[in-house]
Amino acid sequence: MGATDVSPQMAFARFVRRAIDDAREERGWTVTDLATHTGVGRSTVFRWLAGDWQDYPELAKVRGFCAALDLPVAAAFRALGLPDAGSVPRRRGAEDGPVEADVRVILDRLADPNVPAEEKHHIRDLLRYLARRPVRRAG
Repeated sequence: MGATDVSPQMAFARFVRRAIDDAREERGWTVTDLATHTGVGRSTVFRWLAGDWQDYPELAKVRGFCAALDLPVAAAFRALGLPDAGSVPRRRGAEDGPVEADVRVILDRLADPNVPAEEKHHIRDLLRYLARRPVRRAG
């Protein structure tokens, strides 16, 4: 393993740590709150944080964890070094329309560990607002 190679355990541990830190900062959640809302037991969360696993985490638990925290599952799977299992393959490049390209940029920002938690919070708030906003008909 080279100096820049990171094991799936370490990469996933970093992903989980960022998710926990964001949940604490944005929602005031403790690890117990996180376990309650995600359906992932505290001991499992702590094993994930420690990178203490030989077999990959159960994908249903990873999906539940991500869903409860409004995180893209693809980011968790990337951290694990897995393809986005169970999702429809995305079109790439010139085939993408402007909407797909914009959505990909938003998802990438939400998954980027260098984007501050406050910025992610604003993005999620705006997305929730837009999702609930009534559709206005032209004319």
